[in-house]
Amino acid sequence: MGNIVRRDYYFDEPGSKNTPLVIKAVSERVEESGIKTIVVASTSGKTALAFAKALKGKAKVIGVSYQSIDSATRQKLSELGAIIEENCPILFSKKRTLRETLYLFGQGLKVACEAAVIAVEREKLKPYQDIIAVGGTDRGADTAIIVRATKLKEILWADVNRRLEIREIIAMPRKKKWWT
Repeated sequence: MGNIVRRDYYFDEPGSKNTPLVIKAVSERVEESGIKTIVVASTSGKTALAFAKALKGKAKVIGVSYQSIDSATRQKLSELGAIIEENCPILFSKKRTLRETLYLFGQGLKVACEAAVIAVEREKLKPYQDIIAVGGTDRGADTAIIVRATKLKEILWADVNRRLEIREIIAMPRKKKWWT
């Protein structure tokens, strides 16, 4: 394929105020890359809904939440053809070294990777394909990446073709938020 030149988005601060630009960045990357599957971490379902509205007819949106989504939001997502997976475990919480390493790139990147793995684990997504994964810091979206999704047990697998692989950063905050 050779070299690729693309526009990426970097934000001064993390947080939900970046959501509209992340949606724009992901929409552009869907057009450029041809990737048609977007996995969005979305606690309440509202961020997934914003992506589903913006990408309707362009890409499949899979929303992943660690809690239950209210029925009205779930219905709107369904009407837009989005898939929502609720009550998902926070997979990286017990994998401290992995979690802390991904936090070096920001909470949103850790969350985006985790959402991709959850979508595979919950069989909403086949493993080993490139997708766009979206995460955020606290609320909304501030990070988007292209990642090869995989199963939890294969994140650091011996066969490098089955590992989780972050291929591109589409959007990310430059400043990270740290919890101690």
